[in-house]
Amino acid sequence: MLIELNEDTLQDLVAKNEKVVAQFSASWCGNCRIMKPKFKKMASENENITFVLVDAENSPESRKLANVSNLPTFATFVNGKLLNETQTNKAEVLAELVNEIK
Repeated sequence: MLIELNEDTLQDLVAKNEKVVAQFSASWCGNCRIMKPKFKKMASENENITFVLVDAENSPESRKLANVSNLPTFATFVNGKLLNETQTNKAEVLAELVNEIK
């Protein structure tokens, strides 16, 4: 499942879903645009995980959940808790992150 957040509500999604992978990005971020289709593809291949696209500029509370300091940042949450986070523009690194919670 892929969700694009329109509001700063990542905390609610993390609380309601067992496994969540979030991509924090911004419209001006080139690497974010490069990673977005790869993120969407992984979402279609992992139906038991909730994938969430978060606009980092409009979601300050959501950013705090994953200690976002650079973009794009990817974060995994399991049972409501942050498990891991990384900043990358490589699909292989994102795949490793997703595989940790499969």
